[in-house]
Amino acid sequence: MSSTTLNLFSFTGKMKILHMSWLAFFISFVVWFNHAPLMLVIAEALKLSPAEVKTLLILNVALTIPSRIAIGILVDKFGPKRTYSTLLAVGSIPCFMFAAAADFQQLALARFLMGFVGAGFVIGIRMVGEWFPAKQLGIAEGIYGGWGNFGSAAAAIVLPSLALAFGGENGWRLAITSTGALALGYAVIYFFSVSDTPKGSTYFKPKKAGAMEVTSIWDLFFYILMTVPLYAALTLLTWKLSSTGMTLLSDTTATAIHVAIWLLFAYNVYKIVHINEAHLSQPIEALHKYKFKQVAILDLSYLVTFGSELAVVSMLPMFFHDTFKHTGITTVQAGLLASSFAFMNLVARPGGGWLSDKYGRRLSLSICVIGCAVGYAVMSQINSQWPIALAFAVTFLCSFFVQAGCGAVYAMVPLIKRRMTGQIAGMVGAYGNVGGVTFLTVLSFVTPELFFLTIAGTALLVAVTVQFIEEPQGHMVEIMEDGSVAMIEVN
Repeated sequence: MSSTTLNLFSFTGKMKILHMSWLAFFISFVVWFNHAPLMLVIAEALKLSPAEVKTLLILNVALTIPSRIAIGILVDKFGPKRTYSTLLAVGSIPCFMFAAAADFQQLALARFLMGFVGAGFVIGIRMVGEWFPAKQLGIAEGIYGGWGNFGSAAAAIVLPSLALAFGGENGWRLAITSTGALALGYAVIYFFSVSDTPKGSTYFKPKKAGAMEVTSIWDLFFYILMTVPLYAALTLLTWKLSSTGMTLLSDTTATAIHVAIWLLFAYNVYKIVHINEAHLSQPIEALHKYKFKQVAILDLSYLVTFGSELAVVSMLPMFFHDTFKHTGITTVQAGLLASSFAFMNLVARPGGGWLSDKYGRRLSLSICVIGCAVGYAVMSQINSQWPIALAFAVTFLCSFFVQAGCGAVYAMVPLIKRRMTGQIAGMVGAYGNVGGVTFLTVLSFVTPELFFLTIAGTALLVAVTVQFIEEPQGHMVEIMEDGSVAMIEVN
């Protein structure tokens, strides 16, 4: 048996932690996307306009960007067991609110609050990183991410049937309520079934909470620069909801939100400087240093992989229907064809992690990102003259590189600095949402052909930056509570 092979049928030790954690992630995604397959019924029941439906879809992701950063800080401070259990339990509340909503305003508030549930992904990255050695980390993180991500597809498959089974005008409400009850129940099960680390291991925490520690003055400026796109994406979302977009927000409200976003940015910069000024004023030993460029390159890689996935799965059903409608393709058939893009998560994310474990982190990530660039460039050429089977095959192949790229990114995240794994995972994950917001905004101004080419060009640029990432070698160094040095193998 190879060093990267896992016994998936084992439910003891580290495999129990993996199974319990991907299931927690799976449930969080079921809750996060429980509205999507029922949206037509909800819109009809509460007399929602098309603009209000689109607004709900945007609000569902609005809070995810800042919440992934916040959850990363919390998991590093309090540990994954408590953080995941709390997130699932608290996440059930906006779920119940949405199910009980009587008008658009109540739906909008619940969907906005629901966005933080999407940050659950970050917690499991730290948990799996604590339990698995570097030689198995990529495939373990890939299984966690890929199988957990399937929760959105499971919601689309199961919830409409569940609503029909409940029946009546409140069938959709009961279906959504059941997902909240599931999250609340599993929160208790998870808390009493897992531990943050294997017995005898130390859970390393940051010295100060609120921002990542960096180890050079140039990395401090680099860190501040890399936070700008996070707030720019929130500004973009606000613009889309303002009078120039969907007119949900008045000009006064939108201006107030814009000001609040950039005041929050200023506070974030203050926290970054405050947390780092003390230790940067003194020489830092080489063994304690890490390079922030590792985090930045992974940010950009996830922007183009997971970010493009978020955007493409939103537009692909309509793209297939409009392109091949002359063949008589139905909206249901187009949706099934498009679902292959997300379905690949089950095998491609673990595949990307396995490649990273076996052939190296930088090489695997390079292949995946270049594959994304080529795949999207070919997808840009799909037109009504293509056979549907060929269009499907190209989409399927492109999706493999996209999902495998996500797996390759998180195969490396836990190998940078153990005590800040949650914060690093949170920032990288937030960049995925930044990518989704950015690419969907591009789509609103250009044709699908230019949309795919934009992603391909972005992937090509990111592929260049990946060549500057450094393969993890040797050990990470952390300091024990008694002052002794702990060496954590990273290759």
